[in-house]
Amino acid sequence: MAILRDRPVNLDLTTLRFPITAIASILHRVSGVVLFFGSFVLMALLGMSLDNEAGFADVLVLLDNGFIGFIVWGVLAALAYHFVAGLKHLFMDMGYGETLESGPILAKISMALAVVLMVLAGVWVW
Repeated sequence: MAILRDRPVNLDLTTLRFPITAIASILHRVSGVVLFFGSFVLMALLGMSLDNEAGFADVLVLLDNGFIGFIVWGVLAALAYHFVAGLKHLFMDMGYGETLESGPILAKISMALAVVLMVLAGVWVW
């Protein structure tokens, strides 16, 4: 029992520093959750737009709203990150970039590419 009491315990999560590969992995999971819940919003908008001509006009008015535009951009941003990170995972599943040196490099490249796609999605939405 003395061994368990003598080891250091760090419960303050603000003092932990995650490596870039861990951040990329966590963001990939978060983007998947955002896509799951965001798909309900997008399906609701699609359903409204396909009901009739007035529903389509209502969706166009909703999309002019800044909050709805932000939600659509958020879903597109999550899609961009999830897609790029998924390609990185597929690339690594084929045996490329599995070393300790190339993992952080691929994580940084995938994050940078995702940010570019997010900016392009923002330009398209607004």
